[in-house]
Amino acid sequence: MIDIPEKLAAVQAEVNGDEGRAFIERLPDLAAEFLQRWGLRVDGPPMHGWSALVLPVTAADGTRAALKLQLLDEESEGEPVALRVWDGDGAVRLLDHDEATGTMLLERLDSSRMLAHLPDVHESVLVIARLLAHLTSFPAPADMRRLGDIARDMLDETPWALRQIGDPGTRRIAADCAAAVREVVDEPGDRLLHWDLHDENVLAAERAPWVAIDPKPLAGDPGFELWPALANRFDPADVRWRFDAMTDVLGLDRARARAWTYGRLLQNLLWSVEDGDVPEEKDLEIARRLRDPRG
Repeated sequence: MIDIPEKLAAVQAEVNGDEGRAFIERLPDLAAEFLQRWGLRVDGPPMHGWSALVLPVTAADGTRAALKLQLLDEESEGEPVALRVWDGDGAVRLLDHDEATGTMLLERLDSSRMLAHLPDVHESVLVIARLLAHLTSFPAPADMRRLGDIARDMLDETPWALRQIGDPGTRRIAADCAAAVREVVDEPGDRLLHWDLHDENVLAAERAPWVAIDPKPLAGDPGFELWPALANRFDPADVRWRFDAMTDVLGLDRARARAWTYGRLLQNLLWSVEDGDVPEEKDLEIARRLRDPRG
């Protein structure tokens, strides 16, 4: 029997509605199917994020691994594609994959040693920057979701969203973000992006100090990757240092990186408006801190 975490069930119901509830209902059978198919036994308590159940398992040959069960969507379907491209080089290694369900067998990492636990926030930011510099050195596969398409959709949605935002300051920030994206949308880039490399998506491994997990991959400009490390353990006074440090490590043009970071902020603002929520003050403050034209 597999215990389904209540928080995972609640998030799936909230975010995905009937489809999410159906996914939760079939999770025990799905887990049983792949434990049998791949000759695995569970050897620890289940783990989960917002969208997936992860079971620590051991294979018949003694290999320790992690069975990831998730709802298949446009984000999760790209994960095994990206992991195959990276092939364990800076990212978790993919051992097996079922295309029909999105179920993956991954190498076992040390979930107790997460980058978010590193006391030195600056070192954490530099770890993420070095990982991004390596991961984005790979060209994206031809069939990967494309940042250019996402950016154009955001710009199409912006006029409607601006009419929904009552606060003039927030509306001005959203408009400024959209203007920045218009400047770069015709050159969206072709690198393989992780998209979600925050400090809880970096774990330690025996074979490497730090390894990236849980990509939501895109083809695009590496400047679109910076926002999570600006927001982790948020400190308004540290935004410029983090931005400058990451653009240095990745060798990015700062004006383009700033524009694509504004694109990430615009994406967050649009999601907030669509959900009827107030935009996070953290996002607005990052935008304010990056307005400084220096660099």
